[in-house]
Amino acid sequence: MGLYKEFLDRGMIAQATDAEAVEKLLETEKVTFYIGFDPTADSLHVGHFMQMKIMAHMQQHGHHPIAIFGGGTGMIGDPSGKSDMRKMMTPETINHNIECFKKQMSKFIDISDGKATFVNNGDWLLKLNYIDFLREIGVHFSVNRMLAAECYKSRLEKGLTFFELNYMLMQSYDFYKLYKDYGCKLQLGGADQWSNIIGGVELVRRKEGAEVYGLTFNLLTNSEGKKMGKTEKGAVWLDPEKTSPYEFFQYWRNIGDADVIKCMKLLTFMPLEEIAEYEKLTDSGINKAKEKLAYEVTKLIHGEDEAEKALSAAKAVFGAGAASENMPTTEVGKELTDGKSINIIDLMLLGKLAASKGEARRLITQGGITVGDSKVSDFDYSVGIDELKEGVVVRKGKKVFHRFIAAE
Repeated sequence: MGLYKEFLDRGMIAQATDAEAVEKLLETEKVTFYIGFDPTADSLHVGHFMQMKIMAHMQQHGHHPIAIFGGGTGMIGDPSGKSDMRKMMTPETINHNIECFKKQMSKFIDISDGKATFVNNGDWLLKLNYIDFLREIGVHFSVNRMLAAECYKSRLEKGLTFFELNYMLMQSYDFYKLYKDYGCKLQLGGADQWSNIIGGVELVRRKEGAEVYGLTFNLLTNSEGKKMGKTEKGAVWLDPEKTSPYEFFQYWRNIGDADVIKCMKLLTFMPLEEIAEYEKLTDSGINKAKEKLAYEVTKLIHGEDEAEKALSAAKAVFGAGAASENMPTTEVGKELTDGKSINIIDLMLLGKLAASKGEARRLITQGGITVGDSKVSDFDYSVGIDELKEGVVVRKGKKVFHRFIAAE
C-alpha cells in the first residue's frame, strides 16, 4: 500500500494543495518535507504527538524530515484558533523550550547520519531587515485574503493586532527559505495550519516559479469534536516528569469507547488489518482495545519497559483493585503523621488529588473518594501509619488512582 493511501485509510488527511501531485511525489521521490513546532512550553504534548508520528511514518518510507523550531515565529505566536493573543515569551524561555523539544523529538525521530534535520527559524527571521522583508515578501500578500483566512477569524472577533498579522508572512517565508536551502517541497501540519501553508506554497511559486505542496492532517479530537489531550491536571505531556508514564497510559486507557479505533489508526503503527479485528469488539470487550491502544502509544513515547510497568499497574487496579508499585506514588513523611495517622484531606492535597481543602471536601461529599475498598464519607477520616507502611491506594472517581506509602 502506498503511503498516501495509508494516510487516507487511517483517516489522517484533511486537505492537500494538489492531492494527485502529492501522492505521486511520495511514491516516486525521496521527498524533503517539514513540520513546524513553536516552543510554547518546555515539553511537547499529546497535540504534537500525531505530527511526530507522521514524521516518523514518512521517514520510515525514505523521506527526509525537517523539524523547524520557532525561535523566530515563537516571538509572535501563532494566532490560529486562538481567541486571545498568546502570551509573549522571552528569548531565553524560547531557546530553553527548543532544547527540550529537540531532546524529546530525537528519541522519536532518527537523526543519525543526517536522516533528519533540526533547524531554528530564529536563525534567519531574527536577522531580517524589516523594510527589506516588506519589499521582498510583503508585496506578495493580500490583506483582504489574509483576513478571510480561517486562522484569523476567531482573533478578529476580539481584535487582531498587526503584531499577529505578521505570523503568516513569517511561516510562509520559512517554506521559501527551506525550499531554497534544502530543496524542501512539502509542508505538513495540522488542519488549523491550512491558511499558513497555502501562504508558503504561493510565496515559493511567486518568488521561484516552483511547485511545492502542502498537506494537512486532521486534528486529534474526540467523537464530540473537542481536542484531546487535556485532563483535570492540564495538558497530557510527553515529558515523564510532567505526566508520568502511568498517567499517560491511563489517559489512553480511559478515552471514550467511540474514540478507540480512530486513535489506533492515527497514533500507532498497528497494521490496519489488526485494528480491524479490534474494531469488531463490543461492550466490555472494548476495554481490551483500550488497553492495547494505551500500551502501544505509551511504548512509542516512553519505551517498552515503561509501557509494561503501566500495563501491569493498570491490570492490578482494574482487575482486583490491588495496589501496584508502578502507579503514581507519594511518600508520607513521619512529620505529617505524628507517628499515628494522617487526615484524608491532607493526604489528598499531598498527592494532588485535590487543589484545595474545599475541593477535597466537595469530592468526599459527592462520594468521589475511596480508600482501598471503602468509600470515604467523613471529613475526619484518617489513614493510619500501619496502613501506610503497607501502602494505601486512594481512588478519585473511577479512573484516578494514587498510592501512598510511609517514608522510610
